[in-house]
Amino acid sequence: MTCRDEILRCVRTLLHQTGRQEFTLQEVVDAMQAAGTGYAESTIRTHVASRMCANAPEHHAVTYGDFVRVGDGVYRLAA
Repeated sequence: MTCRDEILRCVRTLLHQTGRQEFTLQEVVDAMQAAGTGYAESTIRTHVASRMCANAPEHHAVTYGDFVRVGDGVYRLAA
C-alpha cells in the first residue's frame, strides 16, 4: 500500500469515527503511528500538506487533489 493509500484510508476512518468533515494533520500522523505505519512522520506530513492538497503550492512533480486546506493544519476531503 502506498503512503497516499494509507493516508486516504486513515482519513476516511477518522472522519467516520468523529462524524466531522475536517481533520488535522496531527490527527492523521497520530492515527497512522498508532496503527503501526512504516512511513516516517515527515513523509506523512509532506503528503498531506503538499502532495495531496489541492490548494498547496506546487513543489512536487506529482500531486493529487485529495484534500483542501481550510485552516492552519486543518483539511477536508476535496469534493
